[in-house]
Amino acid sequence: MDFLCEIVQALVALAALGLIVVLVVAHVTAGMVNLTCHEKEKYFLTASGEKEPFPSLHDPHSRELSVVIPAYNEELRMPVMLEEAMEYLENRQKQNPSFTYEVIVVDDGSKDKTTEVALGYTKKYGADKVRVLTLVKNRGKGGAVRMGTLSSRGKVILMADADGATKFADIDKVEAGLNDLNPKPENMAISCGSRAHLEKESVAQRSVFRTFLMFGFHFLVWFFCVRGIKDTQCGFKLFTREAALKTFSSLHVERWAFDVELLYIAQCFKIPIAEVAVNWTEIEGSKLVPFWSWLQMGRDLIFIRLRYITGAWKLESSHKSD
Repeated sequence: MDFLCEIVQALVALAALGLIVVLVVAHVTAGMVNLTCHEKEKYFLTASGEKEPFPSLHDPHSRELSVVIPAYNEELRMPVMLEEAMEYLENRQKQNPSFTYEVIVVDDGSKDKTTEVALGYTKKYGADKVRVLTLVKNRGKGGAVRMGTLSSRGKVILMADADGATKFADIDKVEAGLNDLNPKPENMAISCGSRAHLEKESVAQRSVFRTFLMFGFHFLVWFFCVRGIKDTQCGFKLFTREAALKTFSSLHVERWAFDVELLYIAQCFKIPIAEVAVNWTEIEGSKLVPFWSWLQMGRDLIFIRLRYITGAWKLESSHKSD
C-alpha cells in the first residue's frame, strides 16, 4: 500500500513538474504582437503602375465593405474566387450605386505569380477597387489577414479564403448575422461563417484518424480558448471596423490557429459574435498538412491560453502600427 502511495505521489509530482515546464516554455517563447511592416508593404500599385500608400485601419472608413483575401501560392485557384467575388460586388454596386467596396489581395510571400495574377484585376477594375499587398516574406495566413485588415478602408471587413471554398454570395448571410447582433457595444460585432451543419457529412467522408484529429481539435478549442462557437476555422468572417481594430491589434498567432486567438480576444472583450451556416465545398490544393498542421494548431491552442494566463501576452487597447 505504501509503495502504491509513493507511485501516486511520484506521478503527481511529475505532472506538476511537467506543468511548470510547459508554463515556463510557453512564457519564455512568447513573441510580442508584431505590427511593423517592411517599407515595400506600405504601398500598393495603381493600374498604371504608380505607387500609392495604403491607408490605416485607424482612419475613418471610406468604403462600405473591404474584402481581405490572404493568398499563398494561389495563382491557379484564386482567379475562380476573384471572378465570383467581383461579379457579385459589381452587380451589387449596379443595383445600389451608393454601395462602395474594395478587395485587398495579400500575397503572403508567394513563390509563384500570385501578385501578378491579382494585379491583373487591379488593371481591369482599378486600384480603388482591387489592391494588392505583397508581403516581403511569408507570415502565415493570420499574419496576412492582419496586414490586409490594418490597411483596409471598409466600414465592415470580410476575410475570405482565396480558394473560394465558401460561396461569395453567402456574404449576405453573414451580413444578416452581423446586423441581427444587438446591442453592439462601441459598434463592435463579428459574424462567422460556419460549416458545423456539414459536420455529419464530412465525418462520413473522412478517415477515422482524421475524424479523431478533428474532434480532438474541437475539444482543445472548447477547453482552452473559445466557448459557444462550433466552427472557429471557417475562413469567412465579417467584422465591424471597430471590432477588427480591437481584435487584430492584440493578435499574436500568425498561422493556422489565429482564428481561435481572434475569437478568444473577442470573447475577452465581450464582443458579440454570431455564427451563421454557409455553403462550403472542399477545394483541392489545400496548404493544410493534416497531421503536422493539426499538431501545430493543438500546441498553439494550449500556448494561447497559457501565455495570456501568465501575462506573457496582454490584450491591447488598439495601438498604431509603425
